[in-house]
Amino acid sequence: MSFSKAINDVLAERERQVNVKGYSTDLDDLYEQNQLPRAASGYVDHVVGRSWVFNDYGPEAYQDDDVPEFWPWANDCWNPKNPRADIVRAAALLIAEIERLDRKEAKADAASKAQT
Repeated sequence: MSFSKAINDVLAERERQVNVKGYSTDLDDLYEQNQLPRAASGYVDHVVGRSWVFNDYGPEAYQDDDVPEFWPWANDCWNPKNPRADIVRAAALLIAEIERLDRKEAKADAASKAQT
């Protein structure tokens, strides 16, 4: 099965998050206060509110904005680039959250089976 450029870019971003940035699944499993979807939402919200700035004034103006109030990590981790890259990053963060939820459910199922 071949994937579109968009899907390949999201998968490559997820791989970069793990292999380059070091955001392992073990680390993702520690996020139980919606950090991953909050980060994804921060990037999507930025695109929704500021993509016009990118189109009219360029990347510097687009990137120059306050860190979202609900951003889950240190301010220096906030790094918007451009609307497409930010949506790709958000999608990869959502995949990380879905994977985290799947692992959590699998662990709960295994624990439940072990008790019976």
